[in-house]
Amino acid sequence: MKTFLVISQFLYALCIIPWLLIWGISFMSFDQGFSWFGVALVTGVGIYPIAAVISSILAWILRKRRKRLAILFNFIPLLWILGLGIPFVYINMA
Repeated sequence: MKTFLVISQFLYALCIIPWLLIWGISFMSFDQGFSWFGVALVTGVGIYPIAAVISSILAWILRKRRKRLAILFNFIPLLWILGLGIPFVYINMA
């Protein structure tokens, strides 16, 4: 369990580097003016580090008593990686 948490959280920390680029680019959603979609996009991308830290803390707290719940909390940042990262890479490769 410890190995799984360490490896997955190392991956989340490594994803902070491309997150900075994607977060900076997300502000271009305001190029055409203010929109609620732009606010939602910047907010959704911007809270990734907060979610990663909070879910990591919760996973480490719950790892001994409730392993399944710890794994579920640990997978929360993966939603950002899969939900925003894969489409971003696909769009730039196409």
